[in-house]
Amino acid sequence: MKNIYLFLSLSLFALPFALLAGNPDRQGEAGANQLLINPWARSAGFHSMNTANVTGVDALYLNVAGLTRINKTQIQFCHTRYLDGADINLNAVGLAQKIGKKKSGSLGISLVSFDLGDFDFTTETTPEGTGATFSPTYFNLGVSYAHMFANKVSVGVTGKMVSESTSSVQANAFAIDAGVQYVTGENDNFKFGISLRNVGSRMQFKGEGLSEQRPNPSPAFDYPVTYYQRASPYELPSQLNIGASYDWYLTSKDYRLTAVGNFTSNSFSRDLLGGGLEFGYRDLFALRVGYKSETDFSDLESSLDNGISAGFSVSVPLRKKEAEDMYIPRMSIDYGYRSTDVFNGIHNIGVRIDL
Repeated sequence: MKNIYLFLSLSLFALPFALLAGNPDRQGEAGANQLLINPWARSAGFHSMNTANVTGVDALYLNVAGLTRINKTQIQFCHTRYLDGADINLNAVGLAQKIGKKKSGSLGISLVSFDLGDFDFTTETTPEGTGATFSPTYFNLGVSYAHMFANKVSVGVTGKMVSESTSSVQANAFAIDAGVQYVTGENDNFKFGISLRNVGSRMQFKGEGLSEQRPNPSPAFDYPVTYYQRASPYELPSQLNIGASYDWYLTSKDYRLTAVGNFTSNSFSRDLLGGGLEFGYRDLFALRVGYKSETDFSDLESSLDNGISAGFSVSVPLRKKEAEDMYIPRMSIDYGYRSTDVFNGIHNIGVRIDL
């Protein structure tokens, strides 16, 4: 009963954020939108609609409460081709580890780095380029902790540093994610989850790149004066996710069909509604499909990656099973695809090791 009270309290805490979010009039005012790009292949195949049942390293992006639902250790590497054809790539590595005497707590670390390619260096006097190039550096570093109560309710929190920089300017921020998952049913087949993401400080670019030399306004001094411009600060793209999922076991527990539904409330863009299906055979194979759409069908241009998503996972045991209740370490290959209106979609591929 205490777990249910805890879950309801967290749900009521998140409700005001849902009521204040989803403002299309503020669309485009936030920055650091790379925080809304899912780098993990499994949840990307669901279009990030699996807030209720996401687990392990994937939970570090979507709902940190799912970090606890691993056996012992999970390591994941993932590569993303964002807008295939635009030469934008993401690389991510994540670690989830059970801790504590009762293994009820989990610690997670994730690093997501963005490769935006090379840009020509231009100035006011050489607008066609100086011949030099530069490459912006974007990365997010997160440290997470989640705790499970009696296998029914799990809660988690993430602290992450967000950094955007070039050779001459830089902007940094600190953000917090929080989440909760509740599991019930005869076979733990009904799940409900809430996550609040990207709540943090504002970002503002600073550095030598914002300086400019101008002639000294005083005729008594014949040397230039350096002026420093102040860039406008901008908010992080905070959002609230509320989702549910249900598992059906077909003929036996070897075959599973899972349905997920999710509502996303954005502070700086329109709200999203979507869901998906996943068919799984034991822990060896899974095929998933998702769809999401904006709830406001106005004349404003829609988000980039609305529509269909799909993906699959193939898992291979790392050793033979010696006992019926024995856990077998395994390695998995995950793939996720999201359709886009421009370029050739978003492709995620990852390697996942469960120990």
